[in-house]
Amino acid sequence: MGYKRITAAMAAVAAVASLAACGGVKAGTTQDGSNAITIGTTDKIVSLDPAGSYDNGSYAVQIQVFPFLYAQNYKTSVLSPDIAVDDGSWSSDGTEFTVKLKDGLTFANGDTLDSKDVKFSFDRVKKINDPNGPSSLLANIESISTPDASTVVFKDSVPYDVTLKQVLSSPAGPIVDDEVFSASKLTSADTIVKKNAFAGPYKLTSFKLNEALSYAKNTSYKGLTPAKNSEVQVQYFADSSNLKMAVQEGQIDIAYRSLTPTDISDLSKNSKVTVVKGPGGEERLLVFNMKIQPFGESQADADAGKAKAVRQAVANLLDREELAEKVYKGTYTPMYSYIPDGLMGHKDTLKTAYGDGEGGPSLDKAKKVLEDAGVTTPVTLNIQYNADHYGASSADEYAAIKSQLEQGGLFSVKIQQTEWTQYSKERVVTDDSDGSYPLYQLGWFPDYSDPDNYLSPFFRDGNFVNNGYHNSEVNDLIVKQAGEKDESSRKAILEKIQELESQDLSTIPLLQGSQLAVTGKNIKGVVLDASFRFRYASVTKS
Repeated sequence: MGYKRITAAMAAVAAVASLAACGGVKAGTTQDGSNAITIGTTDKIVSLDPAGSYDNGSYAVQIQVFPFLYAQNYKTSVLSPDIAVDDGSWSSDGTEFTVKLKDGLTFANGDTLDSKDVKFSFDRVKKINDPNGPSSLLANIESISTPDASTVVFKDSVPYDVTLKQVLSSPAGPIVDDEVFSASKLTSADTIVKKNAFAGPYKLTSFKLNEALSYAKNTSYKGLTPAKNSEVQVQYFADSSNLKMAVQEGQIDIAYRSLTPTDISDLSKNSKVTVVKGPGGEERLLVFNMKIQPFGESQADADAGKAKAVRQAVANLLDREELAEKVYKGTYTPMYSYIPDGLMGHKDTLKTAYGDGEGGPSLDKAKKVLEDAGVTTPVTLNIQYNADHYGASSADEYAAIKSQLEQGGLFSVKIQQTEWTQYSKERVVTDDSDGSYPLYQLGWFPDYSDPDNYLSPFFRDGNFVNNGYHNSEVNDLIVKQAGEKDESSRKAILEKIQELESQDLSTIPLLQGSQLAVTGKNIKGVVLDASFRFRYASVTKS
């Protein structure tokens, strides 16, 4: 709602060539005369600065232009050294992790990349602590020291932290130039691009926020995945219908996030394109703002028991199977757990605790939980969702959720959508605000393939969701599992956390999905890897 529609795909793509580039390079041209690989997306960028974003649209840019200590090897799906020399080493007591850097590292602008930049990059994320940033991922890192220019030592509060290397490869892990970026506030995209502060496989040669980007191969990159192509252009679309039209007409080479299930079904029958599938891990969920939900902590009629009953009644009325099949046509599957199927500790605690016990809804159980808590019905529920970031099918998804929750007259539901950049700011609880949305849509595209990444960012103190939730027992168990090296013991802790969360219901998982991209027949090397990301470096065009 409120965003500009692109009325024709060819006009939208043609417009790329007319966009003036930062630093004087015109978008749509190539530097060596070859054809650029063109990618289309409906995702939106919140911030080019890694300290100010924790969303898929922003990270999709950052992983192309910034280096990491460790990154996913798309050939083997193994976490591997990027600008680090090796896998690192723990001290004898498991409290310090030492990383050595490769020799001769530089940024594209010629600035030296050394241990000072690494320490600076992580320290500033924690200091800035942006409400939409990834600082929650760094909760276990107590301090960072740099004995010399090529050595970085992380002091960790959790001995032998099994999640640390994953965190170093996450949205909190991009290494930035300490001579360009501010230590205490976000740095603008214009400054980053103008000063060529990149050291990943690519450098940005133009940047038009949420309209068009141009990437050129960074020849100074010495990391894990050097680019096989010389240039990539990304065009941002306002809706999936124009994205679909562009890829099927050959106006773009690759469409990635987010085509509708109907679009994917249609394109899979089109001989001119190829549908590429990757590992699952994406999650769609509902989030309660614990401050302003019905009977929430900041409400005039605040009542913890009634607030919990509202959450439980919602959980009893949801029909995930209907959402998966009727709205998403099987491209998503029902999710009844906080850790998705396929990862250690997965347990369908929500399936047994709510509804009919088999995954279906139960009006009788919803009615009883509200009656037992003394809640007068109907309860007004205001639900916010977003279609430009989470896909056009979000409108159908939340229309279906509204219908499900209004069964039996227990709830009166109002749904509304907001443009993504505004949405990402207004949803969070901060020191100055209780947030704007009592109940809202969230999607999760994991930072790394570990069950911790479905727990810490949601439920640990200082978490990314920032919905006002706190549970000391859950917090302590999340810390404990991160340092548990015995798999069976860690699994038991993970299951306990999910049991506790199934009682609290600060969030309600709905659906689990796979990655999908659509390419032209002359495109090879599109890999949607086990870190649930699309890196452009492997792509070639014939």
